[in-house]
Amino acid sequence: MDSRREAIRGVAGCAVAAAGGAAGTLAWAPYGRRGIFGGFEGETEWNVLWLGLPVMTLGGIAAGLTLSALVQRKWRPALGAAVLLAALAGFGAAFDVLDGPPMDCGPKC
Repeated sequence: MDSRREAIRGVAGCAVAAAGGAAGTLAWAPYGRRGIFGGFEGETEWNVLWLGLPVMTLGGIAAGLTLSALVQRKWRPALGAAVLLAALAGFGAAFDVLDGPPMDCGPKC
């Protein structure tokens, strides 16, 4: 009976991680559309794809794993996933991974 419960928890954890990855990818989509398909004067910013997509997807997975570990009251795995999430957020902020092409601000610039 205990192995069945562990199997259900494992499947639920994988489902939560997959949902987090999908949510991260969906959150990245507006930035990706703006950065890859051109913005100001058709300029393409490939960092949005090469850095932004993995950071957002892995961030969603880490958030899902953190949530799953917290629900199961497993504090050490939750802390590890939260540290990973913080590291990804720091990397994203440091390298401006969602910064698309410069926007046209008109004559006010």
